[in-house]
Amino acid sequence: MTIEDLAPAAAASEAALAAGTADAYDLGIAALARGLAGREGEAEDLFNKAVALQPDDPSPLVFLAIWRREQGQLRDSALACDRAIALAPGYADAWLERGATLAAGGSAAAARASFEQAARLAPHSARAHAGIASIAAREGDRLAANEHARTALGIEPGNAVARNALASLALEDGRADDVPGLLDPVVATLPASVERSQARSLLGQAATRAGSIEAAYEHFRHANEDYVTLTARAAAGSINQYDFIAAIDAGLAAALPAWGPPLPPRIIAAAAPRHVFLLGYPRSGTTLLENVLASLPGVEALEERPTFAELDSVLLSGDAGAVSRGVQAFALWGEDRLAGAARGYWQHVHNAGISTSAETFLDMDPLKGTRLPFIARMFPDARVIVLRRDPRDVVWSCFRTNFAVTSNTLEFTSLERVARHYDALMRLTDRALQNLPIAALEVDYQRLVREFDTVTHEICAFTGLEWSENLRRFDRTAQERGVGTASATQVRRGLYDGSGQWRPFAEYFEPIMPILAPWIARFGSGD
Repeated sequence: MTIEDLAPAAAASEAALAAGTADAYDLGIAALARGLAGREGEAEDLFNKAVALQPDDPSPLVFLAIWRREQGQLRDSALACDRAIALAPGYADAWLERGATLAAGGSAAAARASFEQAARLAPHSARAHAGIASIAAREGDRLAANEHARTALGIEPGNAVARNALASLALEDGRADDVPGLLDPVVATLPASVERSQARSLLGQAATRAGSIEAAYEHFRHANEDYVTLTARAAAGSINQYDFIAAIDAGLAAALPAWGPPLPPRIIAAAAPRHVFLLGYPRSGTTLLENVLASLPGVEALEERPTFAELDSVLLSGDAGAVSRGVQAFALWGEDRLAGAARGYWQHVHNAGISTSAETFLDMDPLKGTRLPFIARMFPDARVIVLRRDPRDVVWSCFRTNFAVTSNTLEFTSLERVARHYDALMRLTDRALQNLPIAALEVDYQRLVREFDTVTHEICAFTGLEWSENLRRFDRTAQERGVGTASATQVRRGLYDGSGQWRPFAEYFEPIMPILAPWIARFGSGD
C-alpha cells in the first residue's frame, strides 16, 4: 500500500479531524496515511486514539495491522488482525490483511486459509481472489490459481497480484511470450510496490528465455530498485547484513584464544535425538536438500526460522561493535548459561510446530552460518551440512530472484552487494569450521543433482539416517509440506541441474570477479 492509494480517503479523514467529527475509522485512515508519509510519531498517537475512541470497532485495528506490516513487524500485524477478527469474525478486511501478513511471513497455508475466508465473506473482493491465486500458483495448484486469478481480473482488470500469478503460471508452462501482455501494464501504471517489483522480475525471466539478455538484466535491475525503495524506511538506522556478518567474524577471531568448551553431554527434555543444521547460502540448494531429507520417516524440518532469536536479542543486537562484543562474551559463558540457551532454542523450535517426539530435527537456514559459534558450543553432537555451489550461479540467482522482504535480502539488490555479502559469509563460515569443534560435511550442489544416490548415501552415513528410496520422491514431499522459500517452483520440478545460468550475463560479472575469484576456485564448476 502507498500514500497515493490512501490519498482520497486520507483527505476526507483529515477534514473530519479538522472539523472535530472524526470517528475511529477516520483516525485509523489518517494514522496509516501519516505513517506511510514518514510521520511515525503522529501515526502511533492517532492509532492509540482510534482504538480508545471505539474499542469495539475492528477497522482501526486493521489499519494498524497494515502499518505494522509495512514496518516489518509481522507478529504485531497478525496480533492486530486477530484482535479485529475477535471483535468481528465476519469482517472481511481483517481476514484479507491477516492473509497478507501471513504471506509476507512465509506462512503460505495459513495465509491461503485467511484469503479463502475473506473470499467467502466478500465474494466480490478482487484482493481475496488474487491472494488465493498468488499462493496457489506458488504451491503448484494450477487450477485454483488460474480460477481465482481470472475471477479477480473479472472484478478488477488491472489487479497486479492476479496478473503476476498468471504470468508465473505462463512461465512455468513455457509460455514466456504471454508475460509482457500481462505485466507491461502493471509496470507502466503502478508506483514502486511489491507487485511492481515482482512483475519486473517475472518480465526479466521472460526476457531471459527469449534470449534478450540486456532487457532481462534491466528488468531485474529495476525490480531491485523498487525493492530498495520499499525497504528503505525499515532498513534505516539498522546495521546492514554485510556489516553484521563482518562483526560476528571479527568477534569470533578475537574470541578464539579464550574460546570456552562446548556444553557437556546432557539430556535436555525437548531435544531431538538427532539434530542436523543445513546451511550454505541462499540459492545454493538448501531447500532442495531439506525436502530430500524430510522425505525420510521420523525427520521433521523447519525452514528458515529464527531458532536462535533469544540469543540474538541478547548478543547480536545493536551496532557492529556491540555484535562483536556479544560473540566475545558468548565465548566465556559457563555451562549453566549454555544449557539455558539450548533450552530456549528448543522452545522456539517446538513453538514453530516441530513435535517434541521428532526423531530427527533438521534446522534449515542458508544464512545460519552466522550462528556457527552458537552451534559449536551449545550443540556439540549436532551434524552440520554446508551446501556449496558455483558462486556465480548463487550470486546471479540471488540478484534475479524476487524474495520476500527481510533485512538479509536487501543485500541481493545489486551484483556487487550480493558478491560482498557472499564473500563475508564464506569467510565467517570458513573461520568457524576451521577453528571450532563442529562435525561438518560439505555437499556440492552439482554432485547432488548429478550423482543423487551416491551423495545422499554419503549424507545419510554422516547424519546417522537410514537411506531409502523415499529420498527420490522429494518433489512429492515439497508438494505436501509446502515450501516457503523462493525455491518453491524449482523443487516441485524434481531433480534438475540449474548450473550455468549466470553465463549469458557474464559481462555484468566482470567488476565483481576479484571478489568471487577465490570462491570460484574452490566451489566453481571448473568450466
